[in-house]
Amino acid sequence: MFNQQPSRDQSDPQRVVVMTGATSGFGAHTVRHFAALPDTRVIIGARGSGRSAPPRVDILPLDLASLASVREFAHAVVQWLGDTRIDLLVLNAGMRGSSAGQRSAEGYGLTFAVNHLAHYLLARFLLPSMAGHSRLVITSSNMHDPPIKTIAPKSFDLEAWAYPTKNGSGEGIRSYSVSKLCNLMTAQSFARLDEVKARDISVIAFNPGLTGGVGGGDASALQKALFTIVTHTIYPLIGLFRPEFVMNTPEHSGKRLADVALGTIVPPHGRVYVSLVKGEPTFPDPSELARDRESQDRLWRESAVMVGIKENPKS
Repeated sequence: MFNQQPSRDQSDPQRVVVMTGATSGFGAHTVRHFAALPDTRVIIGARGSGRSAPPRVDILPLDLASLASVREFAHAVVQWLGDTRIDLLVLNAGMRGSSAGQRSAEGYGLTFAVNHLAHYLLARFLLPSMAGHSRLVITSSNMHDPPIKTIAPKSFDLEAWAYPTKNGSGEGIRSYSVSKLCNLMTAQSFARLDEVKARDISVIAFNPGLTGGVGGGDASALQKALFTIVTHTIYPLIGLFRPEFVMNTPEHSGKRLADVALGTIVPPHGRVYVSLVKGEPTFPDPSELARDRESQDRLWRESAVMVGIKENPKS
């Protein structure tokens, strides 16, 4: 059940974790690793009622399809923390894809809004509350550069992604692909911020690889069925040629996400992308489009406008 007012321990924990995407899929395994750590308090955001979590994990309401809900969640976290800082901010929630007609509360394409805009806003809102030497982890995907080129985003087209049309690049599985591209670009933009560098905050984009048992909690029955068929037929064949598409178990991907967040797995200096290949961490270059600085900067600026952040002209 939701705990609207998380209780404070008499002595502050040594580590504070804030996480999305912790109630299902591999994220549910990740949060168990966090909850089992001593002197650690975990706050997770979740939508709907009847959600459960391990002991010592507080659940606050969060609907990623509503920017207003994102702000309310972030404000509640900051209020509860007071002077305590966030050590690990893990932005893991996501959906597999949506039709052109599915929109967020603010009218954006649903997958783009949930996977990208909500987490962009949450990270920017909570950044001032992060501790020095903390970590920001954003779950991306190898699907930012999918093997089926008809799915892959061919160019930066934010208008088509934010306001999808039927058969356009912001619909269906393509919407998932572009949202994961946005996650990866956003991580690189965060890593360049002066504030992030000054406080030595590590920013990591994590690719769990193809993970079994993950169909997207918001996906329709048809979408889940199609995803299951594809992952058990097409992707095993693709995995023979592109090993990053070899399937992992939710337990394994969840443990690896915890390892990345806790600093057990650390990318080489100057790298932000950790990609599981046959279950093991690798540190490849993202796609050419994901690395394009002009597109990254434009995504940052225009996303700020979409979520209602007024930029400092000098930033």
